[in-house]
Amino acid sequence: MTALPAFTTRGSGPTVLMLHGIGGGRPAFAPQLETFAAAGYRAVAWDMPGYGHSAPIEPYTFEGLAQSCIALIESLECTSVILLGHSMGGMVAQEVVAQRPELVNRLVLCGTSPAFGKPGGDWQRDFVAQRTAPLDAGQSMAEMADRLVPQMIGPDAPSEAVRLAAHCMAQVSPATYRRALQALVTFDRKANLPKIHVPTLLVAGEFDRNAPPSVMEKMAGQIAASRYVVMRGVGHLQNLEAPGPFDARVLDFLASTNQNHR
Repeated sequence: MTALPAFTTRGSGPTVLMLHGIGGGRPAFAPQLETFAAAGYRAVAWDMPGYGHSAPIEPYTFEGLAQSCIALIESLECTSVILLGHSMGGMVAQEVVAQRPELVNRLVLCGTSPAFGKPGGDWQRDFVAQRTAPLDAGQSMAEMADRLVPQMIGPDAPSEAVRLAAHCMAQVSPATYRRALQALVTFDRKANLPKIHVPTLLVAGEFDRNAPPSVMEKMAGQIAASRYVVMRGVGHLQNLEAPGPFDARVLDFLASTNQNHR
């Protein structure tokens, strides 16, 4: 049996399970854990397999990541969860909804997309090679974080958000980062978007170059019960760059779509 992923939990009430991105970890949702718990939810943030204190999986695929997430949901002993995924975590969330839709009662997708890149192998190979070249050249994940995080954020990101994002990325195992990149370029759940029937909030950052607002707006158009918002002035790390406005948008969405799930 696969080991259960590590997670942090705060509060009680309907469960909000938060899934981080490729350069993250459960500390990336530190602001949300406290805010959502105070608002009457059981807030849970996981370490994706291979991250933090979670054992890696083999093979490292979206199917396997989703199975690990499903095992966590079932261990939480709730009939269904509110699933909040950022970036690669949003892709894992989409995979969970595709595999086990009955486990998810509401969905929040942040800075993510329904597929990665363009079809065909060359583009994907070039992307992976470009992202792993600094590691091949001997750079540490901390050095990569110092270069990559400033490229992800909006112009007004607070310094503490930059520090936390860089800290999270610095903690990622280089081996896991390589395997996550290889998985990332295989993702394609575009065909499943019309099959998502739970209330869904899509949150885009105005300056997000990883998952541009145009991509997320088009994605929202494929999901029947969806709501789409753009956060002005922020980039890819919406929940860290502007935690107050981000949390308010999510909590407003949850309050207005309350289905009394616990």
